[in-house]
Amino acid sequence: MEVILLSDVEHVGLRGDVVSVARGYGRNYLLPRNLAEEATPGRVAELQKRDVLRARHEAKTAEQAQEIADTLSKTVLRFEVKAGPTGSLFGSVTPTDIADELWSSKKIRVDRRKIETDPIKRIGRYEIPIGLFEDVRVGVQTEVVPEGGELPSDEELEAMEAAERAEQEEAEAADEPSIELEEILAEEDAAEAAAAEEAEEPGAEEPRAEEPEAEEAAAGAEPDWRADADAALRQE
Repeated sequence: MEVILLSDVEHVGLRGDVVSVARGYGRNYLLPRNLAEEATPGRVAELQKRDVLRARHEAKTAEQAQEIADTLSKTVLRFEVKAGPTGSLFGSVTPTDIADELWSSKKIRVDRRKIETDPIKRIGRYEIPIGLFEDVRVGVQTEVVPEGGELPSDEELEAMEAAERAEQEEAEAADEPSIELEEILAEEDAAEAAAAEEAEEPGAEEPRAEEPEAEEAAAGAEPDWRADADAALRQE
């Protein structure tokens, strides 16, 4: 089915794109979460008209692109976002967000598809490469700041990221048994299996000990030579 994205969706497209997705994915995920709407002919025509209007504001020549690049090289974009204690965002800053901010703050229109960055998911300082026209490119300084706060120093940002990595590694280690424990368990299982096989083999039973009564009976069956000798002496 075809849908119009209402938000940037990783590995699918940017806001406003008309994309083809599996019906189950669209019906069960995108539409219920208001990430997309059905691509009706009327809505698609509206989007096409909007794209034409936007294109009029984009650079048409290398000279225009260079003028825009000069302006953007002196620009610092700022996004205030909700973030956790280790700097991870509750959400992300996407290429569409950057394009919208450039238009609202500088009235500069750039193609979102030429903003060369993945969604930003941590607070920090970034330089975002943007292609303006053929070989004209510019890096735009961008700050992603925790809501209601200030951006920590680069050293503090590195420490926060390292702390988050350590937490993730610790959680992964806790979820998986150690290799040493797995080897010990495997050896014990093998030993138990070998013992069970040996017990099942024919002739593996130990010989029974003879009962005491049987031993006494066998001893009584032997000839009593002392009694015979005594009888012979008496006859003499």
